Amino acid sequence: MNFIEKNVSIEKAVIILSKNGIQVDEKEAKIILELLYLVSKNYDKPKEKKKLYP
Repeated sequence: MNFIEKNVSIEKAVIILSKNGIQVDEKEAKIILELLYLVSKNYDKPKEKKKLYP
């Protein structure tokens, strides 16, 4: 999986997760980052709902 702009390094992800009580190694952090990038790539912002009544 390739992302043009990866703003969070694996090392930084390990540090951030450990500050929140989640202990992971670099391999696990890479998987977590890939999942988060995939979710963000596929996330569609909610579209405006059309009003049924004026």
